[in-house]
Amino acid sequence: MLDVIRRAYAARGDGDVKGLVAAFHPEGSFNLIGDKGALHLTGNVQGHQPLLAAFGQFIEHFTFEKREILTELVEGNCAAIRSRLDIRYRPSGKVFSTEVLDLFKFQDGKIVELVEYADTALIKAVVS
Repeated sequence: MLDVIRRAYAARGDGDVKGLVAAFHPEGSFNLIGDKGALHLTGNVQGHQPLLAAFGQFIEHFTFEKREILTELVEGNCAAIRSRLDIRYRPSGKVFSTEVLDLFKFQDGKIVELVEYADTALIKAVVS
């Protein structure tokens, strides 16, 4: 599972949306937790085509300059990864640092669910 996660993170860092989505099960989902009324990027998407569109938008707007994995926990078919990220918001060029917590669930060797907790207030301030 950690190898799949690391490959997905590498694809995200390289801006490779297809490589990122390849780590997901065909029914896989991504859910950025937060108030959709406060930040339109939050919410759940499921399936390869919606994931390609959502991750494509993220990659278009946010470049991951650096990722430092702080914690890795694996239990059964689940993993939790806490990372520190340096992110560039492409439209303004602003770079900011934040931490995220990713909760993964696996099925058939692929990510079937990724729930991400990020500082959505910080993201909203950067994009506003």
